[in-house]
Amino acid sequence: MISTHPADSGGFERSVERRLLELRRQSLSEIEAETTARRLAWLEGQRDRLLAAPLSPRRAFELLFLEYMGLASADLPVLSESDAEITWSSKNPCVTLEACRRAGLDTRVVCKGAYQRSTQAFLSFFDPCLRFLRDYREMRPHAVGCRERIVRIDVEGLMRQALGEARASLGAGNKGYGAAVALGERLLAVRHDTAAAERDPSLHAEVNAVRDAARALGSADLTGCVLVSTCEPCPMCSSLAVWAELGAVFFGASIEATAALGKGRIRISAREIAQRSPVRLEVVGGILEEECLALYR
Repeated sequence: MISTHPADSGGFERSVERRLLELRRQSLSEIEAETTARRLAWLEGQRDRLLAAPLSPRRAFELLFLEYMGLASADLPVLSESDAEITWSSKNPCVTLEACRRAGLDTRVVCKGAYQRSTQAFLSFFDPCLRFLRDYREMRPHAVGCRERIVRIDVEGLMRQALGEARASLGAGNKGYGAAVALGERLLAVRHDTAAAERDPSLHAEVNAVRDAARALGSADLTGCVLVSTCEPCPMCSSLAVWAELGAVFFGASIEATAALGKGRIRISAREIAQRSPVRLEVVGGILEEECLALYR
């Protein structure tokens, strides 16, 4: 459900022509980068006003789609709503939908590649626990509307589950790492490392959790999912997050902090991997940090 900001629009037809030109001349990742930069610049220009109070899913929805994008609320009927989520069906006149129709492109591919993460970046400006989710099975022109959601995830709750797995790991003779993968409020997997027990050095907690999540979804594409780990993922696991197309990594104890405790770590941060990756991957540290560090002392 991507339209154009009214300030950039000279009418729907002209906007479609501009979008067609973008799609012909630029890669989806280039469009995503430009869209993200434009949205974040708008937010920065109004930082004092916008950060005055915590953002609810409802307020995030209104700010992005009604205020920034200038869409009409009547075109975005809300299907369900609570304090933690809002779900709607986008039925607005959509520049990207029309441009894809004319160019013979699949909106599911274009919207995922160019607008999923730029929309998430808008929300994460306020709070990375606010996650934007799109149902790619229910998207125009394959459905009457595009079903989309904003969900506030419980990152600390996910970390507590990962901590429980880490303690189980220590009890089983492994190294004491735990990880969880969630899609919105749905927990897909929570696992610990099993490298020692299974004699397989690749079986880090994050690897086990991502593999289980992929099986739960029946897809290697984990777009919209988040990974929560008791310890900052190593370069192997951070790279796996990239290839799985996860939206974010949340961790407790950092590589540097655990290395200082005597743990053998490759001192390349998850943020460095994310910065060098072909897709936007958010990395947020310090979640229940002291409880996580206690595992490794």
